[in-house]
Amino acid sequence: QVQLVESGGGLVQAGGSLRLSCAASGSTFGINFIGWYRQAPGKQRELVADVGSGDSTNYAESVKGRFTISKDNAKRTMYLQMNNLKAEDTAVYYCNAALYPFGVRRDYWGPGTQVTVSS
Repeated sequence: QVQLVESGGGLVQAGGSLRLSCAASGSTFGINFIGWYRQAPGKQRELVADVGSGDSTNYAESVKGRFTISKDNAKRTMYLQMNNLKAEDTAVYYCNAALYPFGVRRDYWGPGTQVTVSS
């Protein structure tokens, strides 16, 4: 069993920065960090950024140039550096990781961390 816990959220003013962390614990052998998602009030959950096994990264157009995703496999932690935050970034941010038992993808999610950006 895998547990994911996000941290680093909070209340910031527009233009400010936050660094989110996602710590994995439990049966993490073979765990793959997928990326960060967010869900704003009344909206669907959306992909913010994902990271591959190598150096490949992908970002939603709305956050390109402002957010940076990274991971430290030794620490079993994934990060999301968020700079120049905007009011529209306000959402609950979720960490996503996966295992592939018997070749079938099994997703794990953290409980989320609230990011609120005031204008």
